[in-house]
Amino acid sequence: MATSFLHPLRSKHNGGLHDLEATIEDQLETLRDEIAALTKLISKSNTSKKIRYQAQAGYDDLLSRSEDILHDLQDSYSRGAREMRETVRRHPAATIGAAAAVGLLIAFLARR
Repeated sequence: MATSFLHPLRSKHNGGLHDLEATIEDQLETLRDEIAALTKLISKSNTSKKIRYQAQAGYDDLLSRSEDILHDLQDSYSRGAREMRETVRRHPAATIGAAAAVGLLIAFLARR
């Protein structure tokens, strides 16, 4: 009888222990899921930081190259304007003739 009397107590105790183990396992699984979600979030945050850094570096590089190109264009424009002034000074008659020819061409095209 002693075994029959303790058997129900043991099964209740084991059932409670089993329920406690299941609860702990559920909590551990929830914690694992939350850690995985946080890890993914941190990874995305680091990725966005890397992308932002790369975009900023690309922007800075583009700005630097644009400034270089603008400077080169300004130099080319200045050089072209200087050469044009020198050509006009050396050949004033040819310049007047070229201007007259361009004017006549525009007038001819405007009449059509």
